[in-house]
Amino acid sequence: MAKKNYESRAEQLIMPLIEENNFELVDMEWVKEAGTWYLRAYIDKEGGITINDCEKISRAFSDLLDEEDFISENYILEVSSLGLDRPLKKDKDFARSIGKDVEIKLFKAVNKEKEFTGILTAYDSDTVTIELQDGQSMTIGRRDIARIRLAFSF
Repeated sequence: MAKKNYESRAEQLIMPLIEENNFELVDMEWVKEAGTWYLRAYIDKEGGITINDCEKISRAFSDLLDEEDFISENYILEVSSLGLDRPLKKDKDFARSIGKDVEIKLFKAVNKEKEFTGILTAYDSDTVTIELQDGQSMTIGRRDIARIRLAFSF
């Protein structure tokens, strides 16, 4: 319960800063790692996020969090870009990735495979459809996907 509440309230606080700078809030997460709580805001913009962008938002966001003081636990605030290998989570992530190669990792194997790569051709609230290398279409339930992200070959 606290996780969703913290993430939601933090998102409400940061959104005016994000909009003012023409950035996009990609994700907000409240997680505990190795005994330490983290509040993470992942941001993006056309052309990519710089360290200076992250610092600017982090300073202003930290001040707002201090004023509101709704998080009772000690935590570390991080504002960063998800980078090239960020997962696709929201509909806007899927929309901008139509026609691009994606990597999908499933929770459970399908035809003895848990990982697939293909061109993202469609999505809706329940499914994702990719075109495999052999030209066949594959539709996967979103709830069955452990991770989906853009595929990059170097």
